[in-house]
Amino acid sequence: MCSSSHGFSSLQPSPPRLLQMMLSTRPGGAETFFEKLGLAFAEAGVPQCLVIEPNAERERLFAKYPHVEVVPIRFGGWREWKARRALKATFERFAPDAALTWMNRASRRAPRGYCPVVGRLGGYYKIRYYRRCDHLVGITPDLVAHIRAAGWPANASSLIPNFGETPQTDGDASRAREDLRREFGIGPGDTALLALGRLHPVKAHDTLLKAMAEVPGTILLLAGEGPLEAGLRELARGLGLADRVRFLGWRRDVAALFSACDISVFPSRYEPNGNVVMESWAHRKPLIASRAKGPEWLVEDGVDGLLFDIDSVPQLRDRLVQLRSDPALCARLVRNGEEKWRKGFSRRAVVGQYLELFESLARRNQSGPSLK
Repeated sequence: MCSSSHGFSSLQPSPPRLLQMMLSTRPGGAETFFEKLGLAFAEAGVPQCLVIEPNAERERLFAKYPHVEVVPIRFGGWREWKARRALKATFERFAPDAALTWMNRASRRAPRGYCPVVGRLGGYYKIRYYRRCDHLVGITPDLVAHIRAAGWPANASSLIPNFGETPQTDGDASRAREDLRREFGIGPGDTALLALGRLHPVKAHDTLLKAMAEVPGTILLLAGEGPLEAGLRELARGLGLADRVRFLGWRRDVAALFSACDISVFPSRYEPNGNVVMESWAHRKPLIASRAKGPEWLVEDGVDGLLFDIDSVPQLRDRLVQLRSDPALCARLVRNGEEKWRKGFSRRAVVGQYLELFESLARRNQSGPSLK
């Protein structure tokens, strides 16, 4: 493997030059965290080149950072050959110290020979799509085990979790809470529930609707879009919840939504990680989550959140009633969740782990032709 002319050492205080590849434009957890991490690197002064599929809204997110270059390239079909040439030219021109690829579509297209390539796995993807990578990052211990079970070397894989902070909206948080609660018709005696995620069967929003139907005084802010929207609207009408559920679509003002809610609910049937857990802790909101693999790893039941069995409407109902009636429990969950977030899931901690990894790989890259 070739060494970049921008390789850095302990004598060089400047941050690494990072090229990231995200070739998905649909709204989803990985796409959202790509934006969050890219913004966090930008705020830390990391020079970046972001190779993305054309997406005007995503390009605008990074427009104010002079040290962040966004390169839109459309892949697939008859464009593929031209796109790969453009990708290689971008690597040659930007000369990154490291590259970070997101999901299969980007990882299997990463060119070799320019710099160490790190593939990030947020799900149980097939490792064969990551053969062009030198190092793999799993965002949970179980994903790291999945990587190594496929024969990937332990010294070429790492655990780096996601962080909980979301991009802040302009203005005062308390004012944002008042304004949004007024906009959404949330009364003084109502308890606002927030559920974030794609409207997809694995997210189990149907379980949440059935549970809240048995808890009067709750209003659901459902932020997401997906194939189940029509079905969930029909279910809400059938349960008599048409005036208690706000279908918000895909939202970028997540911090403002957290300010407006009282309880965060994460009812997924399948969830390898769980960004909502860490976001709830960071935004100081009591959390109720299912026992899916990701939340069960993150949450200590009764300490920093409340867990319920997957698809158990009675248990979720009881957890909602419990939090509505016990302010002291809410305060304890919030306090402990915030402490756990600060120790291991803050932006500062996670960005530091990535930069340490990139520095280590660049140093090893300078000393030999192979990283694995």
